[in-house]
Amino acid sequence: MKKLIALLAMFWLTGAQAEIIENDSRITIRTIEPARDVGYTVGDVITRTAILEAPKNLTLFDTSIPIVGNEKKKRGKGNGIELKEVKFDKHTGVTTNRYTLQLTYQVFTRSVTSRPAALPPEFVKFGGKEEKSFEVRIPSWSFRISPLAVYGSVVVEKDMSGFQGPLLLDATQHKQMLWGLLGVLAAALLGLLYVLGTSTWLPRMGGPFARAFRDLKKLPDTAEGLSQAVARLHQAFNMTAGSSVFNIAAFIELKPGFAPVGGDINRFFALSRTVFFEPTAAHDIENPMAWLKQFCRRCRDCERGLK
Repeated sequence: MKKLIALLAMFWLTGAQAEIIENDSRITIRTIEPARDVGYTVGDVITRTAILEAPKNLTLFDTSIPIVGNEKKKRGKGNGIELKEVKFDKHTGVTTNRYTLQLTYQVFTRSVTSRPAALPPEFVKFGGKEEKSFEVRIPSWSFRISPLAVYGSVVVEKDMSGFQGPLLLDATQHKQMLWGLLGVLAAALLGLLYVLGTSTWLPRMGGPFARAFRDLKKLPDTAEGLSQAVARLHQAFNMTAGSSVFNIAAFIELKPGFAPVGGDINRFFALSRTVFFEPTAAHDIENPMAWLKQFCRRCRDCERGLK
């Protein structure tokens, strides 16, 4: 009985020393842990990276690198986490050597409830020609194993563990739809601006009728303003055709885009005859100034290719 107690005490002391081992101050250890520490189930793979920097006179022994398939045991039982893959890289610097260990583990345990777990600590050895070998401990990393299915009712307020991350909704589809709708809105606004705009910063927006329309909006609704408006429209027709326009059919044949306003062109020339040549000649336009602005706007749309 005494031998059994002494043996157990020896094992306990050995395990305690392994857990409280202090790393040599010459060795710098940095770990890169997984992005999340919750939600792992049986079969999931977890990868962590350990970066160790040591002086040039110290070398990490390849024989101390963790072995694939090794499963840490506690009290003779495995913890259900097995080392699946090890990637080792060495970079030689000016004054130090950097060793990178990428350790991939796989979970082979499950539970009906969420329970804590940990990737085990790993131990590697350093040494040199004039240095006695010593062991360095890569710390463990805690996470939480989730059940494959939830049994019974769950009260969220009672599950406030630090391992429980925020419940996030995937908004990717909604964001894509929002960007698509914003694109449609931008195209619609650009088209509306193209139809209603009077500036010249878009192609085909600075035509003769566009400039004439800007001028007509500044003219007063008087006899003199009407005369200036008719003259300004004649100037726009001449600039569009490249010569003086007298034959409406020839103009439309030259510029077929103005065919939709062919009837209004006839009415405009009739109004022009009344304004400049035959004051008593009849025409069917009740408010000539307002009609001329509307007519000029339609001609501007035609020269922009808008039906």
